[in-house]
Amino acid sequence: MNYIGSYPVTRMRRLRSTETLRRLVRETTLGKHDLILPMFVRPGTGTRREISSMPGVHQFSVDTLVRECERVARAGIPAILLFGIPEAKDELGTESYSEHGIVQQAVRALKREIPSLCVITDVCLCEYTSHGHCGILEGETILNDPTIEVLAREAVSHAEAGADIVAPSDMMDGRVGAIRAALDAKGFSQTPILSYAAKYASGFYGPFREAAESTPKFGDRRTHQMDPGNSDEALREVAMDIAEGADIVMVKPALAYLDVLHRVKESFGVPTAAYQVSGEYSMIKAAARNGWLEEERVMMESLIAIKRAGADMIVTYFALEAASLVS
Repeated sequence: MNYIGSYPVTRMRRLRSTETLRRLVRETTLGKHDLILPMFVRPGTGTRREISSMPGVHQFSVDTLVRECERVARAGIPAILLFGIPEAKDELGTESYSEHGIVQQAVRALKREIPSLCVITDVCLCEYTSHGHCGILEGETILNDPTIEVLAREAVSHAEAGADIVAPSDMMDGRVGAIRAALDAKGFSQTPILSYAAKYASGFYGPFREAAESTPKFGDRRTHQMDPGNSDEALREVAMDIAEGADIVMVKPALAYLDVLHRVKESFGVPTAAYQVSGEYSMIKAAARNGWLEEERVMMESLIAIKRAGADMIVTYFALEAASLVS
């Protein structure tokens, strides 16, 4: 069908003249139900520690996390993505799967106090290892298969604590299948997996390293996270994770990889998330503080772009601010 008209019969500006008309014909909308707020929990009591490189984002102790999540729920945000900063770290990241680990404590408290809030837990080792890498090391090499055994234990421990969704972010080969098998074996066949399926080795993660206290002691993460030049590879990664049992797939970061996000959604049609990461958030905050752009306008424009590219849900540190502007 030919949709192309010609001026003056066709005037594209007719439907842009008022806000009411613009809303009526808007193709992409953002709602509170699209938003997931990343949050950081650490040991202690009464703690609310702002992250210097991420204005407005904090590390919480369990008690203050619960109070903040009450505000999150009241705002209409349906879900949080929870990261843990443990009391102690070791070479093997054993605190990641401890029954008394910080994430496990937080999940139990949240599900007890705010049962309607969907609690998604990040499953990785970088926050828990003394070396800051995402897996078990031999020298300076991350061992894939021993790592996925620990990740599976971590995911099961989160499910046992009450996590609604587990989200492996490590990018080890085969970890989704190992986690699915471990969950099923322990009676958690109904616990979904949100896989960081296409996670790139990105420079946009810088502020997160401070937030999660997970800066590597040496090297980087390019041996397991994706090369920024690749998009066909992202489709292979996503296809493998779906085949292994992923219920939701995620592209991370978001704005620099909108083309990948679009290809993933168009190719697979499965529930698809995008993570607007720390660097994306902090750039907007910094530019706004310098008066270089309008924070609220650019925040919303960036979130709409992510939704337009194909995201069904967006993990964003702007969730509370955005929720106040949408229905």
